Order: sequence, then structure tokens, then C-alpha cells
Amino acid sequence: MVTMVLIRHGQSVWNAANRFTGWTDVELSEKGEAEAAAAGEELADVRFDVVHTSALIRAQRTAEIVMSHNRASGEQGSVPTRYDKRLNERHYGDLQGLNKAETAELHGAEQVHIWRRSFDVPPPGGESLEMTVERTIPYFVEEIIPDLESGKNVLVAAHGNSLRSIVMHIEGISPEDITSLEIPTGVPMHYEFADGEISRIE
Repeated sequence: MVTMVLIRHGQSVWNAANRFTGWTDVELSEKGEAEAAAAGEELADVRFDVVHTSALIRAQRTAEIVMSHNRASGEQGSVPTRYDKRLNERHYGDLQGLNKAETAELHGAEQVHIWRRSFDVPPPGGESLEMTVERTIPYFVEEIIPDLESGKNVLVAAHGNSLRSIVMHIEGISPEDITSLEIPTGVPMHYEFADGEISRIE
């Protein structure tokens, strides 16, 4: 069985501060490091052949911590890691760095909810989930699927919205339903690849 594991990075310092992060390159919080370590323990006996992650340090650090606990993949550092900004979080534009609660007070909770959760409405100067899909899915199809097809077990460490777009693609989730999908920090999502199909393992 060929395995793919998706994991959202552990809590970042801006997650903890309730700030819009997007492409801002912030570190994991202490809790985020612990979440990544716990995921690493859970995945310790899964042999990974390749790691895909974003251009942002919080996802890269999560992948690094997970792999540092991995007993099944050989010597640490021996598994190739590919970094690509197409797996970055959704760009939040003018909202990046702002506190979410204060932004809701300024623009109204309903408007901020639309910016955060609608499929096709971008925040000012930023990306909608639809726009994020337009870069993550080509990467998934061109880079990750070939690894699975060649029998490689894959770890993908990325972000809430880049992973939501990949899950939407894999599981055939509609634009209406994807808005309610929550992907928690630091929790591995397991999939198997067989006969050209990817299916979720609960």
C-alpha cells in the first residue's frame, strides 16, 4: 500500500496571537513544536520516501520535527524534501498581521467571515481559496501524484488553506461544503493510493 499523509503545521506564534498570517514567515509556537513532535511519534513507524512542504518556515519546521521522530525512513536527513511556494498558505493581502477580532470590529464579523471562509471572495489584496486551488492542485498533480504512482510514501506538510484545496480535490468536496472543513494544526490525515485512486483512511 502506498501512503500519503497530509499535515497542517503546528500552531504558529501568530495562530496563538489570533493574527492573520498568510505568507508572513513566522515560527512555530512552543505548543506548535509539541504538536509536531506528537505527530512525529504517531507517524514514527511510517516509512516516508519523500517530503513536500511549502516555502514557509512553520511548515518546514513541522516536517523537520515529524521526520526527526521517524524510525522507519532511515537516517535523518536521508529523505529528500521538496520546498515550493505553491504549497504556501493562502495570501491574506491587507489583512496579514492584523488581529482577527479587531478586524471583525473594524469591518464587521460577517464581512471577515466571508473573506476567511468563502470559496471565491478574496480579502483586499489577497487570495481567495479558489485562487489558492489554482496553484496548489497543479503542484499536487505534477509533483506529488508522480511520487505516489512510483510507489513512494509521501508526507505533505503545509497549511490550512493549501491543504483544504488538496482535500477538496482528492475527496470531491464542493465549493459550498469546503468552507466548513476545518483542518486542525499538527494532526496527520492519512490516505492510501491504489489503482490510481486516493482514499482517506480514518
